[in-house]
Amino acid sequence: MLKIRNYIKVKSVAEAYELNQKKTACVLGGMVWLKMGNRNVSTAIDLSGLGLDTISETEEEFVIGCMTSLRDLEVNPALDAFSHGAVRESLRHIVGVQFRNCATVGGSIYGRYGFSDVLTMFLAMDTWVELYQGGIIPLAEFASMKKDRDILVNIIVKKTPVFCSYISQRNSETDFPVLTCAASLIGEDAVTVIGARPGRAMIVEDTRGIMKGFKKMTKKQREAAIRSFAEYAAQKVPVGGNMRASAEYRKLLVKVLTRRAWEAVGGMKNEY
Repeated sequence: MLKIRNYIKVKSVAEAYELNQKKTACVLGGMVWLKMGNRNVSTAIDLSGLGLDTISETEEEFVIGCMTSLRDLEVNPALDAFSHGAVRESLRHIVGVQFRNCATVGGSIYGRYGFSDVLTMFLAMDTWVELYQGGIIPLAEFASMKKDRDILVNIIVKKTPVFCSYISQRNSETDFPVLTCAASLIGEDAVTVIGARPGRAMIVEDTRGIMKGFKKMTKKQREAAIRSFAEYAAQKVPVGGNMRASAEYRKLLVKVLTRRAWEAVGGMKNEY
């Protein structure tokens, strides 16, 4: 059972940061996961009055407030067009519309959950996070950090030319994913992200340069590179077993989903 002693609807991010320095304090977010746990919270910090629930767009980037709901991300036409439908695909399986109307992108990213479709998807784009104390840093750097008491204010997606694909395997339509995969071309760089391993999402480093120059490859060269990289990813990505799947099954899925995701990227029409 969740027990809250004090509830404060803050008037500034600075106030939220100061209150959150106590280990027993907690930022509420959408409260979809928090309320399901057993925890005593001395001070519940509500950010809903700070106007951080919007998606703004400039010529260079999307700025997504931490309190923006997953449903707002899902139905945003500009993000959908920019990601070639990948953002919508990464969100549509998450429990249900009612749940996505409550869950926030800030909670999903800050939590760095192993099962997070959201973290997998945003790692596959040129994404940065704005922290109150830590400033603006790449999402990949933030995802690898230990959790601290800072406040995540915004998620920033740079409009670097991108072609991406998202795919997940689930035992049932709205269950937690067994494995997630996002593939993207960010400018000239080929990026592959694997999540729900069941550990947090990770970028697969192409140390062999298999996908280097993918953008300029012929169709046959792409097919060969995709097959080779899928094999490489299956060997490179550490996986484990849990109640949803064994480690052996996830290892097979890494290969299959990586191949399918890159086939989707490589087969885009009117590309680049």
